[in-house]
Amino acid sequence: MKFSTIGRIAASLFLALFGACFLSRSDARPKPADSGYHLLKTVSLPAAAGGGEYYDYISVDAAARRVYVSHGTEVVVLNADDYTVAGKIEGLNRSHGVAVARDLGKGFITDGDGRPGATVQEVVIFDLKTLKVTGRVKTGQPDTDAIIYEPVTKHIFTFNGDSHNTTVIDAAKESVITNIDLIGKVEFPAVDGKGMVYDNNPEKNDVVAIDARTNTIKARWPTAPEGSPTSMVMDQKNRRLFSAGRGPQFVIMMDADTGKVLQSYPISGGVDANAFDPGTGMLFVATREGMMHIYHEDSPDKLSEVEAVKTEYGAKTLQVDPKTHNVFLSTSDFNPPAAATQKQPHPQPTPKPGNFRVLVYGR
Repeated sequence: MKFSTIGRIAASLFLALFGACFLSRSDARPKPADSGYHLLKTVSLPAAAGGGEYYDYISVDAAARRVYVSHGTEVVVLNADDYTVAGKIEGLNRSHGVAVARDLGKGFITDGDGRPGATVQEVVIFDLKTLKVTGRVKTGQPDTDAIIYEPVTKHIFTFNGDSHNTTVIDAAKESVITNIDLIGKVEFPAVDGKGMVYDNNPEKNDVVAIDARTNTIKARWPTAPEGSPTSMVMDQKNRRLFSAGRGPQFVIMMDADTGKVLQSYPISGGVDANAFDPGTGMLFVATREGMMHIYHEDSPDKLSEVEAVKTEYGAKTLQVDPKTHNVFLSTSDFNPPAAATQKQPHPQPTPKPGNFRVLVYGR
């Protein structure tokens, strides 16, 4: 009887320790000593039609092995494995983001302009197989910019910077449902795959949580110490938002249910995009200064800094391919900044036409 009791205690301790080890393995990932990311390939692309130079978001369709690269009046589609040009979607005014709805066989491009006198503010719809334009939905909202697909409602959300709102579009019917006033300038969005949409508000220094089923704002969460929150991505499994801002220059990890800021790190200037790789737990943050800040999600409550990789000036937008774990960035050569004025005291260098390129980083 005495031996049996000791044996039971020992077995219980063993099972408790085994369970703790199992939980540790499932919730935590070992932090890498360094990322190992370096330049694999530079893909030079000719100037887009219409002259000038402009580029914005990059999107990766890992299942179809396609990389969508915003480039002025076109979206260039690259093969994600050999980096050749698979096609182009042309005839745009000023392309921004691309959202893919694989269940509908459709892609959606925000074609909007924040410049004075601009008249084109719409979403261009294309067939995912042929890349042919099949429709257009006018938002009528100046600076129709970021875009994301919400899979539960099958709605497209565009985030219209100068209009301070989001346009909700029925992706199947290709029609506008409503506009939601977000009370302040809007930027990069994220979705949780369960009916919630999140967006950065650089004017109010907060994150807006939107219920896609009711098209209502459920919460607003401050992003301090980060200011002017611009770029965002989400770890859907652990329900963590990663938002990065321009002033003060920080990246933060936020609980997507409570809005609690769990960690923050300083970054370089001019952030414009974040990307998260669920397979490796790596978070990538790109800035205009030509830095790719890399972090690792060690656990749902711990983000650690891995390294900052020097890329090229202007490579401020990026996306990661979850299959190969390669990271795609885009940039150009630049003209010197114009002379400072009272209206524009800190002018930025402008990209030179004909020098656009995609940078592929990998390990």
